[in-house]
Amino acid sequence: MQQPAMILRESLAVLRAQARNGTPVWDLGVRLFHWLLVASVTIAALTGFFAQRSALQLHLIAGGIIAALIGFRIVWGLLGGGYARFASFAFSPPSVLAYGRQMIAGRTARYLGHNPLGGLMVFALLAVLTLIVLTGTVTLGGLVKQGPLAFATSFAGGAQAIGLHKLLSLLLVAMIAAHLWGVWFESRREGENLVVAMVTGAKSHIEADPPRWKAHRRLATLICIALGAAGTFGITALANLPGLGVPPATQDPVYAEQCGACHLAYPPSLMPAAAWSGILDHLGHHFGEDASLDAPTIAHLRAYLAANSAEHWDTLPAVRLRSSIDPADPMRITATRFWRNMHRRIPAATFASPKVSSRASCEACHRDAATGRFAPQKIEIPEASE
Repeated sequence: MQQPAMILRESLAVLRAQARNGTPVWDLGVRLFHWLLVASVTIAALTGFFAQRSALQLHLIAGGIIAALIGFRIVWGLLGGGYARFASFAFSPPSVLAYGRQMIAGRTARYLGHNPLGGLMVFALLAVLTLIVLTGTVTLGGLVKQGPLAFATSFAGGAQAIGLHKLLSLLLVAMIAAHLWGVWFESRREGENLVVAMVTGAKSHIEADPPRWKAHRRLATLICIALGAAGTFGITALANLPGLGVPPATQDPVYAEQCGACHLAYPPSLMPAAAWSGILDHLGHHFGEDASLDAPTIAHLRAYLAANSAEHWDTLPAVRLRSSIDPADPMRITATRFWRNMHRRIPAATFASPKVSSRASCEACHRDAATGRFAPQKIEIPEASE
């Protein structure tokens, strides 16, 4: 049985031989773009389809890399050389249809670069990935109130965008499956391992004149640097703007003193004004305790809570909680359908653990609970044994 090191050495030798003896096709820029895109799309898909909400940051990093790669590929497709140029595989619709008919008949010609169907897939993948990045940015701004569009995106807008984002993501999965089948089919038909070719950059068993386009590497590099700097500055500046429907997180000192003395002074955005008023009306029987206050203090708290209640916020917790208060238990946030749905995967033992102790202890898992934002990146759930 061969040792892994020996297998690796033999595989590298095969790759070096093909790179040395084959016909150069894919330059380093195309190959790096391809494999970095494979890695980032994989991470984005895994964190988007299967991970918990706390993995959002990794999902966003992958999405940011995808956006940067798309920008690079557009520049390189316009200024790169040889088969990296879009012009080398921008076939007309009649040419694509003709190639499809020839493929069905089993008599297609070989292409050193992308064939007409492969070229069409490249453009389609770039278009769908661009739409996924855009809808993801709108979703982030509307639902999480983060990112460069948070200042202009409502919760309703984000809720609409996430549906399209998911649909496009499923379409991408189907397109990737079709792409992989196409790679397998063409590799088998041509007797050329196209995966290896995308690693080495060379194809064997085929001779062809290189395309006439020369690479403008310096200009492409300058444009990529300029776009990267401008994009980073612009995105950062926009992301620092206040989110739409997110008032400044300033807590009234009287509220903090009176309510924070016994438990977390829950953000007023977590309940509608009517629910807060109901709590103030029954402070003598406040969840099994007598929390009575004098009339001036109650009036002060009533005004503060009404002015900062869920009706005045456009965040996910505020929108969902103000519409899902249980009529049978209107004073308990943990009784709402929204709260139960968001915490359905957390074991009961976690809530009973010493570091949490109660379903109402928001601050035990949400590091930003006091602000009312409840960002996914701020979630740290203690182990049940802690």
